[in-house]
Formats: sequence, structure tokens, C-alpha cells
Amino acid sequence: MSVGEKRGSLIFCGFRALGLYSSHLPHVVRFHKKHREFYVVTAVGRCFHTYNVKKLGIVAVSNALPADISYLAADRMLVYAAHGKVISAFAKNREVVHTYEGHEADVHLILPFGDHLITVDKESAVIIWGVESEDMYLQISFDKASFEVSAVMHPSTYLNKILFGSSQGSLQLWNIKANKLLFIFPGWESAVTVLQQTPAVGVVGVGLASGQIIIHNIKFNETLMKFQQDWGPITALSFRTDGHPIMAAGSPVGHIGLWDLEEKKLVGQMRDAHTTAIAGLTFLHSEPLLITNGADNAIRVWIFDVAGGEGRLLRFRLGHSAPPTKIQHYDQSGQHILSAGQDGTLQSFSTVHERFNKSLGHGNLNKAKAKKKSVICDTAKLPPITTFALESARQSDWDSIVACHQGFLVTTTWNYQKGSMGAYKLEPERFNKNRALTVHATAVDISSCGNFAVIALSSGHIDVYNLQSGLHRGQYGKDKAHSGPVRGVAVDALNELTVSTGADRLLKIWKFKSKELLHTVSLAASPASTLLHRDSGMLAIALDDFTISILDMETKRIVRCFSGQRGQVNDMTFSPDGRWLIIASMDCTIRTWDLPSGSLVDCFLVDSAAISVSFSPTGNFLASSHVDCLGIYLWSNNTLCSLVSLRPLPADYEPSVAILPGSCPSKDDEEEDTDAETLNMAEYVSPAQLDEQLVTLSLLSDSRWKNLLHLDIIRTKNKPKEAPNVPKAAPFFIPTIPGLIPQFALPDTSSEVQSKVINLGALAQKSSFYLQLEEALDTNFYEGPVQLLKELGPSAIDTELRGLAPGMGGDICVMQSFLKMIGSMLLLKQDFDLAQAYLALFLKVHLQLIAEQPLLMEEAESVLELLEETWTSMQTILNQSMCLLSYIKSALL
Repeated sequence: MSVGEKRGSLIFCGFRALGLYSSHLPHVVRFHKKHREFYVVTAVGRCFHTYNVKKLGIVAVSNALPADISYLAADRMLVYAAHGKVISAFAKNREVVHTYEGHEADVHLILPFGDHLITVDKESAVIIWGVESEDMYLQISFDKASFEVSAVMHPSTYLNKILFGSSQGSLQLWNIKANKLLFIFPGWESAVTVLQQTPAVGVVGVGLASGQIIIHNIKFNETLMKFQQDWGPITALSFRTDGHPIMAAGSPVGHIGLWDLEEKKLVGQMRDAHTTAIAGLTFLHSEPLLITNGADNAIRVWIFDVAGGEGRLLRFRLGHSAPPTKIQHYDQSGQHILSAGQDGTLQSFSTVHERFNKSLGHGNLNKAKAKKKSVICDTAKLPPITTFALESARQSDWDSIVACHQGFLVTTTWNYQKGSMGAYKLEPERFNKNRALTVHATAVDISSCGNFAVIALSSGHIDVYNLQSGLHRGQYGKDKAHSGPVRGVAVDALNELTVSTGADRLLKIWKFKSKELLHTVSLAASPASTLLHRDSGMLAIALDDFTISILDMETKRIVRCFSGQRGQVNDMTFSPDGRWLIIASMDCTIRTWDLPSGSLVDCFLVDSAAISVSFSPTGNFLASSHVDCLGIYLWSNNTLCSLVSLRPLPADYEPSVAILPGSCPSKDDEEEDTDAETLNMAEYVSPAQLDEQLVTLSLLSDSRWKNLLHLDIIRTKNKPKEAPNVPKAAPFFIPTIPGLIPQFALPDTSSEVQSKVINLGALAQKSSFYLQLEEALDTNFYEGPVQLLKELGPSAIDTELRGLAPGMGGDICVMQSFLKMIGSMLLLKQDFDLAQAYLALFLKVHLQLIAEQPLLMEEAESVLELLEETWTSMQTILNQSMCLLSYIKSALL
């Protein structure tokens, strides 16, 4: 790769997103006639998700659009998504099959209408499209000053009629086939926010910005009833169609009002159905089920199983309503990711299936009181979690998670198995419970046994607590551990050492049990955070000058320094084997450093800076959370399933942007990246011999040469008990010649009757191996005979070597040629194992004959010299390597 050339990530590839369910856009409900099942579609950023209502299990994730979706609609066959000035139509919930371009402003309303599609942009320009042809059928332009289109609907049974609502309050009924304005409704002096068809023909529900709901008969221009809601503008309307005259209305504060249309009164309030505005609500046709979604990243299904009562929560999918601040894999399975969000909640997301997700709830100072009162706006609520530590060793006995809260002195414990806040709130007594102080918890760690929590404070104190009892078990240092705020704390794998870093630029190593200070290291700059890989004893320290230092806990020395980040380091994570350190920083990069070589081996950019990263304990996924993103994004590790050649990146390397998982690049971009990668990373072909001084073994399996000396024993063991039966009929398959390389036995075309007299000439026929050995005496080229022996099995090799003797039709010169072949193999130092095996069998079979022939004895002595020389050289190299290894293992570097 040339210097400065851009390249995507070689190690990580976008896989999928977790914890994304809904945005501020209303959902769409679809009914599948063949499956007889309802589906709900919600927009999430640049793509949309499809869930079945029966279990709220995800069915499909669409391909990504170039920009965020601004409106969503659907008909029987297609899903329509507006993004900017363009509308895309998706088939099978995944692929874009139609694109509609022509608006001069951003589209914010879509209404499928039979074979046509009606779209409205923010300049109140209305375009009616042919769905299949993608042509403009009609354009209607409204004066934005007098009629700004804010809602659109098709009244049932009204052929070719469309009703438009405006921000000025008036409504207009149009015949779009004739392009004619039929009627103008003066309105109710408030902007129209929602238009919804009621179960009655010709009657429309109108939601206003004033909080009024008007049930209006458009056939006679008569208002049938009015309702007033006190929670602000109406955001959504829906009517029950299962025999109960109930209307549900959504509000910007998350409440839902239930109105009885016969008695014309409010019959129920579903308060705090969502923590944000109700984006959409839909009663399923002829079923007592209400589906709601909101910008709090939640989809909820409510069931009305009590007559005249409020909806009961039946099932839901819930993610963070504010971006996650810290994520970490929970246990060694790598299937659960614990996530703390700015919304104050602690949640667990499963990488296997969404039914394993669970929320541990919101931190609260008085859990029992809050649960009893069921108050949402509780003054005792704790601020968001900034960092947490977890250890699953004793999770079934007591709390396994300890969390620090933003600007808060008290640290809380959480129980993962119970899925709730834990029993203790850990708070030192030295401040006399004066929580108004500016002191707050900054870092936390749990010992590998799961018994102790070590909590660091901004005052410089470090305290130890027992997680079973919640009791204080001591502190580090006589007064304080550090003179400034503590930035990081960690306990080693054996509970022998505790390491802490502070704003005083000092790293201190303490005895865990006696709290005695053992060692102090001065740092180049003030530390921001630390991360300990317990298995390898490597401590990563992120400094305020954007560099990373690696401290070896055994030698207590800084062994690596990594620089190059151009922004604050947000989070770090080690690979399971401790070889890689992955760093997320505010310069929007995710960098992978190789600790043994001390070099940067991978780097890529993301659109939004990663706040937290966590490498799966199984090594298959990297999880990341980003600024202003509600989801957790998984990146698959390419090195697990393919050969990835990693090389140190140059100093002026410019990373390229990787699209967050769940988004798909265009085909052109994929092809360009693939071509560039192919050119840059040519496949490495291993040479036949790495070096002339090294001995190279063959690639043959052991069974092809290891049993050559024991063939007689093997034949004795495998001797058949009975003679083989001759088949009566001819074989179906053509017979083959015995050997490892299949060859067909050609039939004998001679018509002569076979004689029972043994033909000695046939026995004396020379084999290909014999002929090549004869030829090699003149040419001194032995690659051909060696290749022939490689293709033969052990029995065939034994037969060939026995046939070299004069008594078996061979010759002394050919036996000499065989010894020369072994000598050439030893000189080349290739196929060393085969040379030893062939020579051993040759000596076993012909040892007496060799001793009697001076020519063969002379050749055997030259082979012996070569063997001794090779073994001496190999022994020297092995001894050097053994000495170096023992020195590295024992020496203190």
C-alpha cells in the first residue's frame, strides 16, 4: 500500500445494531393476508424495522437510505419512506424497487392511494405519482401563507377524494382525478395536527394544536362532538373497531386519553405511556389491542381486557431513550451487553435474540418508596450512570454490579439476575452523609472473586467495601490515596495488588489486603482513565495529552506508549487474548494497537464519535456506542473466519469512514473498496523453503511414511481370516490399479488363452521409478524419482525398494542411484522427514548387500557425512533458540 492511501478496516466489519426500536415518526401497521398476522413498521434513522405484533419479534431490517427517514407509510404491497426530497418504495420490507424524485423541498407527508401515491413537501406542494410508472400524475400547489398542508387523509368510500388539513386551521376536500376543489371547511381557529377516519362513514376525527378533538361529519359539514384535552396538541388519534365506541388520543407529554363516543366523556387516562410525545397509536382491526410508539425508543402493545378500563401493558420493546454512556459485556459467553444511558437506566441487550433483553430500571435513592408511590417525576431519582464495574463470579449470591452516578457521592449496587437495583448504596462515613459536597465517585472496580468493590472519589480517597454485607473494609493511604481526584482504579486477577491513578500524575500500586503502598510511577501527563487486562497483567492508561501508556503489572514499568490520537480518549478495550488494544477517541476514530509489536494495525473513522467500546470475551464482536446514537452497534471480527494480513500503518495514514452497522454502502463503493483492497493486500504465497539453512519437512500425512519400518507387523495384524471370494458377475465399476493416485486398469485386448506357466519376463519388467533412477545416474536430476515416491503408498514404496536388489531384477548401479537421491534430498534440506524414512527402509532391506559392495559402501559413507553435518547444524540452531526462550522467560526486562 502506498503511503497516505485510504483503506477501510481490515479487522472489523459492520454487523448489526442493538437496542433501536422507534423514532419520533408514527409507526405503520400492516396486515398480511396469507399469514393472517399484523405487522408494525417503525423508522429508525436511515432504515426501518418490521416486527410481528404477536411477539414483537423483529422480522426484517430494510436496506439503508442516504439520509434519515422523515416519514413512513405503507400499503398492501410496498413500504414508502421519505428522505429529504426523495421518496423510496420498498418491497419485501428490504429492497428499494421504486424511487420518486421531483419535490423541491423536503417531503413530510405520504398517503398511499390505490395505484397512486400522494406526497406533500414542506412548501405545501402536493404531487400525485403513479406507483408503478413513477410518473407525476398531478401537481397541486397551495399558498403556504394561507393554506400550509399539515395533515392529509382519504375519507372511506369517497371515490377519488382527499381531505387536506392546514396549519391555519381550515380543511379542503379535493377530487384528485378531476383536479377540483370540492369544499372548504373553515376550521376551528387552531392548526390541524391529525386527520383520522372514524368507524362511521363520512365522519372524520380532527386533532387540533389547541388540544381539541373534533368529530366532524364532512358529508353535511356538521360537528357531531368536541373534546378538550389538557396535555397540549393532539399528536395521534385512533378508534376501536371491536364493538366498543372508544377513541384514543395521544399527547406531547406521553399521556393517552380514552374517550367514550356514545357517552361523550373521558373514560380513562393512560398516563406516562411513553416518556416522550406519543408519535403514533393504532387500534388493531377488530381486536382490543392498542399499539403505541414514541421518540423514547419504545414500542408498546396494550390490551383492553377489562370492560371500560384502561389498557394493560401486554408486551413491549424498549431501548435507551437517551444515548448510552458506558457499555460492557456482562459474562464470558459474550451474549449480553450491559449498557448505562443518559436516561438514567441500566439495561442488558442480548446479541442472540431480543426476548433475552431486560431493563434493570432507573437508579433511585429510596427504591421501596418509589415503587410504592409509582411516581415518575421522583425527586429521589439518581442521575445517569457514568461508569460501572461488573463481575459475574458470585452473581447468584449477591449483587454483581457497582455503578457511579454523575456528580454523585453515593455508588449503587445492582443485581443482574433479579434485573433490578441492588441492596446497598455505598457511601463513606467521613463526609457525614453530606451529599451537597462537590465530592463524587469517579471510578470503580470489583475483585475477580466478586467479594469486594474498590471505589475511587474525586477527593482523592479510595475505599474498599464488602459486596455481601455492604460494609466498609478500609481505605488506601493514611489520609488520602492521591492529592487530587482519582481517575482510575483496578484490582489484579489474584487480589494481590490494587493500582490507582490520580490527577496528581502519579500511578500507585498498593497491596490489596494490607493497603500498603508498594510502588509509585510518575506519568508524563495527567491520566484520564485506566483499563486493566487481568489475564496478561497489562494496564492501559489514557492520558490527557491523547497518548496511551501500557504498564506491566509484573515489572511495574511502562512497556509501551501509543500516540496519534487527535482527540480525547473516550474508552478502551482489550481483545480477549490481550494482544490488541482498541481505542475510541473524540476524533471519530477507532484504532487497534498491537501490543507485542507496538504498532497501529487498524484504524477507521465513524460519522459519530464512539463514546464506549467493548470487545466480546469470545472475540467475535466489537460493540460500540456513539454520540447522539441510541443504539449499540456490533462489528464482526474478520480474523476469526478469514486470513487477514495485518501490517503496521504509516504515520501519515488517512483512515476512511466506515458506515455504522445496519447501513449498507452502494454497490459501486463496495466494488471500489474490494478492488483497492485486492491491489493493496496481495495474497501471501509461502515459498517451498523459507531459508537455505533451515530444514523443510514434507506436506505429506504421517501415515504415508511413518509406518514404512513396521509394514511386516501391520501386514501380520491385518492378515485376512478367509480367502477373498471371487465375484460371480463382472464389477459394475471399472477396476483401478492399486495406489494413492487412481488409475483405471485397461482390459487386455489379446485373445490368446492365458497360460498357467509363469512368465519370468513379466516379473522382470522395470517400473517407472526404476527407470527414472537409471536415467538420473546420467542427468543427476532426482526430482522426478522423489515425486514418484511421494505419490505411492507405504506398501508400494516397500515393493519398489525391494525391487532395486539384483536378486529381484534390479542392479547395483540403481541402488547407488537411490543413495544419491537421498544425498540430493539432504543437500537441498527439503522433505527431510521423507529422506529419513526412505533411507531407514532401504538400509533395513539391503543392509547385508550394501556391506558386501564397495561401491554402495562408498556412497553410503557420503550420505552419512551429509546426515551428520545436517544434524549438527540443526542442533546448534535448536540450542540457540532454547537458550533465548529460557532467557526471555526468566529475565526481568
